Amino acid sequence: MRRGRNGSGIIGWILVVLVLGAVGFMGFSPKFERQAPQVTISQDGYWNFRDPIHVSVQDSSGLKSFKATLSTPHDEWVVVEDNTPSHETKRAFDILPPKGVRRVESTSVTLTIKATDNSLWGLFMGNTFKQEYTLVIDQRQPTLAIIGNSYKIQKGGTAIVIFKAEDAHLQSLKIETNFGKTFIAQPFMKAGYYASLVAWPVQSENFSATVVARDSAGNVAKSTVPLRLKDHVYRTSNIELSDAFLEGKIAELANTYDQTAGVTDRLEQFRIINEKVRADNEKIIHEITSKVSDTMITDFNPQPFYPLVNGQKVADFGDHRIYSYKGQQNISQAYHMGLDLASVHMGSIIASNGGKTVFAQPNGIYGNLPIIDHGFGLYTLYGHCSELHVQEGDSVNAAQEIAKTGLSGYAMGDHLHFGVLVQGIEVRPEEWMDTKWIHDNITDVIESAKVIINQH
Repeated sequence: MRRGRNGSGIIGWILVVLVLGAVGFMGFSPKFERQAPQVTISQDGYWNFRDPIHVSVQDSSGLKSFKATLSTPHDEWVVVEDNTPSHETKRAFDILPPKGVRRVESTSVTLTIKATDNSLWGLFMGNTFKQEYTLVIDQRQPTLAIIGNSYKIQKGGTAIVIFKAEDAHLQSLKIETNFGKTFIAQPFMKAGYYASLVAWPVQSENFSATVVARDSAGNVAKSTVPLRLKDHVYRTSNIELSDAFLEGKIAELANTYDQTAGVTDRLEQFRIINEKVRADNEKIIHEITSKVSDTMITDFNPQPFYPLVNGQKVADFGDHRIYSYKGQQNISQAYHMGLDLASVHMGSIIASNGGKTVFAQPNGIYGNLPIIDHGFGLYTLYGHCSELHVQEGDSVNAAQEIAKTGLSGYAMGDHLHFGVLVQGIEVRPEEWMDTKWIHDNITDVIESAKVIINQH
């Protein structure tokens, strides 16, 4: 009798261990994971009932089944059904309107998504995600019309475009270009109207700009800005490097930049400074000057920029510089993206237009560098200064002295490197120094557009 009781006790303990082991296995085994599939969809609240809705499903155990249903108060359609188990941890599905159905009488549809994974949890049934999404049907394109723009744009130059864009569900508004840059328009004058400066980079052989309006349902309207293109041939300079330059200015700069730390070869120092340091410095400039306010503007009337009284031009904007050394051709290349002006030692640099100081500190080859935001995506910069008389965040008034010319950075003589940028793109300073050009291409376009806007 004792043996029987001992035997049944052992069996009991074995059963307990087995149960605990099974529970532990189910609790910790990946085959019994308890997380329902994660589902994301590309549309949120609106749909044009034309473009596919992209659905992404993720689950560590893979997907056993997927079903998507569209319904209205009167109809229901199964638009996707996949019951083929897959061990892929990520799957994608496209939801399209039912075949043969282009429009629905209802103003909205309900999208129901059900996804079940391969987990053995839930009595081997798996974990299930189920969600309903109500989507308002909107099949109308935004209203888009260009009401004013500059007649032409020059390579390396600037133009303006003013347009009307309206949609009850307007989501995004941008100006796309052929070279990858997107310009952001600001609200102008009153609701529904927008304006932006656009720029044609020196390095781009062609130019086109298209206003693109997109609503929350995915409807898109496009309108190309009708600009006449005017080419401009920029100078190419072949420059022979001297030992005096390499042992002097380059050696001096190499001792101050992190990028040249540990580099002793003078030619390699020059390449790094001319290319890597320059690119790092320009990245900072481009990021700062790409910002555009979303506040409504009612006017933009800049005066010509004359930053240096009696300043004489000593280097051109857009100059493509190709360097050689003792028979070695094309050691390095760079574009000079400003206008160099010189007058007297430590000449007074004047802000011709008011604005806000958004940068005022050393910036590599540019030396001591103030950058001023004049609004509407227009910025000016002043390189190689010996003194800065403004700080970041300072408001600047027209005719205010902001700095003194100097030799800081990559400068061989006391001068001002004057740059103009439009939403992060360097443009010809000469245009913004020309009263007639400003009137013909910017302010006259604005005034003509105001007349049209005030009539509506």
